[in-house]
Amino acid sequence: MSGFALRVPDHILVQAKEAAAEEKVSINQLLVALISEGLGHRRGLLDLRKRAARADVAEALHILDRAPDLPPDADDELPPDDPGATATG
Repeated sequence: MSGFALRVPDHILVQAKEAAAEEKVSINQLLVALISEGLGHRRGLLDLRKRAARADVAEALHILDRAPDLPPDADDELPPDDPGATATG
């Protein structure tokens, strides 16, 4: 394992110390976990961007155009208070 000196603004270090205490782990363990999580998130976003760049939007729309216009199954409807719900359901 390698060491790396990291300069952290005071207010972030205070938050890190509080979070580490809450989680009952060292600041080092907390920061390694957060960095790892952030890198994984970044890698996922980059992978999605690569896949999106290969997408054929016209073909995707063509596939959607062929889908039947049916109401959702009873157990697959959005709740009425969902922002994605339509006025009818």
